[in-house]
Amino acid sequence: MYLMTPGPTPVAPETNLAMAQPIIHHRSPLFMEILGEVRADLKYLFETEQEVLIFAATGTGAMEGAVANLLSAGDTALVVDGGKFGERWTELCNVYGVKAERLAVPWGRAVDPKAVAKMLDANPAIKAVFVQANETSTGVQHPVKELAEVTKNRAGTILVVDAISALGGYAIPMDKWGIDVLVAGSQKAMMLPPGLAFAALSPKAWEFVKTSKLPKYYFNFAKAAKSAEKNQTPYTSPVSLILGLREVLGKIKKVGLEKIYAHNRRLSKACKAAMQAMGLELYSKDYPSVVLTAVMAPAGVDGQKVVAELRKKGIWIAGGQAEAKGKIFRIAHMGFIDTVDLLGTIGGLEEVLNALGYKVQPGAGLKAAQEVLAKEAAV
Repeated sequence: MYLMTPGPTPVAPETNLAMAQPIIHHRSPLFMEILGEVRADLKYLFETEQEVLIFAATGTGAMEGAVANLLSAGDTALVVDGGKFGERWTELCNVYGVKAERLAVPWGRAVDPKAVAKMLDANPAIKAVFVQANETSTGVQHPVKELAEVTKNRAGTILVVDAISALGGYAIPMDKWGIDVLVAGSQKAMMLPPGLAFAALSPKAWEFVKTSKLPKYYFNFAKAAKSAEKNQTPYTSPVSLILGLREVLGKIKKVGLEKIYAHNRRLSKACKAAMQAMGLELYSKDYPSVVLTAVMAPAGVDGQKVVAELRKKGIWIAGGQAEAKGKIFRIAHMGFIDTVDLLGTIGGLEEVLNALGYKVQPGAGLKAAQEVLAKEAAV
C-alpha cells in the first residue's frame, strides 16, 4: 500500500519497533530520562531555545490550547482564513468568546502580509494573528517569515502559527523568524501516528499566558511547562508514542534538517512536474506547498472518483474538502515517503485518469518526474 495522504503519513519500521517496546511507567526514572532527551531534541526540530510542550492529542488540541491560554473572552484576534484549517481558528475563537476578525483569502492563494499589517493598523486592539504555515486543504504555504516581520515589533500582538503539516517538512525556524507560538502534530512530516500535539511559546507569548482568563484544564500551558522542568507531563504520558518520538527525533538529528528539507523539495518538484506533464493544473496559484501537491481534477472528472479508484489499487491520496470537494485531489510527499512511493503513485494516477476518460500519454508524468529526480540529485 502507498500511503500518500497529507496525514496520517507512513511510519518507518524502526519507529514501529520502538513503539512496540514493553510499556514503562510514565513516572519512572527511566521514562523521565527518555522525556528529557525528547525535550532537548524537540528544540532542535522547532529551532528554538524555548520549551516545547507535549500533549496527548491531535494537532487541533494544541490549536485549542493556543486560544485558551493566550486570550480572554472579549479579546480580538485576526484569523487568516484561506482554507479548511484557517476556518478552524475562527471556530475555536468563537467557542471561547474571542472576537475573530476574519481576513478571507481565496482558496489556493496565500495571504498578503501587507493586508495583515493594514488590518492591525486599523485595529490596534487585535491581540493575536492566527495563521497556517501550510494550509493542508489547499496546498498553499503562507509567508510566515514576512508575517512575523509584521507582528514582531507590535508589543500588544503575537503571531500564532499552525505548523501541523509544516514542521519537519520545510524550514520554519521559530526563534530566527520571531514566531511567537508554533503548534504542531505528530502524524504528518514528523513520521508518527496521530496522537501527539506540541506547542512552543516565545517569551513575549508567555506574557500573554499570564493575563489570559479563559478556562483551561488539560491544555494548560503553564502547568505543562512546570511539569516539563521535572521531565514529566501533568497527566499520563502516551508512553509508546513518546518512545516512537525519541526514535524519530534521533533520526532527524542524524540526517540533519537541511537534508530532510532538500529531500522534500526534490519530491515536490518531481510531483508538480509530473502533474503539469499530464496536462493537469495545480490548485495552489502562489506559494505552492513543498509537502503536498494539490491538483485540479480535469474537466468532467470527479476528484473524489480519482481518490476512490486509486484506493482500489492500494494507493491512498486525499480529495478536496468543503468548497474544493470533487474539484481537486492532493498527493503528499513528506516524512517517510521516497521516490519509489511517488513514482508508483504517478503511474497509478496515469492509469486511473485514462480509465475515467481523461487521456494521458502513458509514461508522460513518470518521465517528467524521473527527469527532475535525475537532475536533482538525492541528498
